[in-house]
Amino acid sequence: MSLPPILNVRFNNYVVTDKVIAVVNSESAPMRRSIQSMRREGKVIDATAGRKTRTVIFMMGDGIVLSAITQETLAKRLTGGDNSVGESEEEEE
Repeated sequence: MSLPPILNVRFNNYVVTDKVIAVVNSESAPMRRSIQSMRREGKVIDATAGRKTRTVIFMMGDGIVLSAITQETLAKRLTGGDNSVGESEEEEE
């Protein structure tokens, strides 16, 4: 039995790609309100390691994961299979 593919969301944090519903920019006011609401409900996993939240990953089961990586980078990793941690990731800080 093979393991499901995973997505590196930075800082040695990974998400099972089969459970990802959407990858969304966190900058809009409605998205920020949604994050606050879900945080109160205990449905947020913060994978930013104290960095600025750039992307919200909506997961099956009504939870979200916050990432410090841009949604463009995560989309490339999802579609291209590039889950490496390299220089481009360090430059995003």
